Amino acid sequence: MAERLVRVELTASFLERLDAVEGFLLEADAGFVFDALLAELRATVIPNLSRYPRIGRRYLDNPPQSAEALAQLAALPAGAAQALREYLHGDYLMLYAASEIDATVYLLSIRHHRQLSFDFSRLWPGA
Repeated sequence: MAERLVRVELTASFLERLDAVEGFLLEADAGFVFDALLAELRATVIPNLSRYPRIGRRYLDNPPQSAEALAQLAALPAGAAQALREYLHGDYLMLYAASEIDATVYLLSIRHHRQLSFDFSRLWPGA
């Protein structure tokens, strides 16, 4: 029986955050680390998520405590918060949504562990 792979899509918000990670690394004089990150995304992260879309920890297993974050979660489309998962890879934390409806993993955000937290209002505009 063949292994069932799901599609992995990089959202506009993920690509924006990836640019922010690059800027962060350049400011830290570690631009070479960004090239390694891109290689790891292609060789490890995306294939892992394609094979095991539930590999990440459910985001709501450790819900946010701030009123602002709770309000942003409440404003998400119905069921969206339940699909959120976190994937830790080296120094990077990625937020993604695993959709069973269309068998797709949507990479929503990435950040270096020393950067600020996820910005939900930018992940789901109009929510």
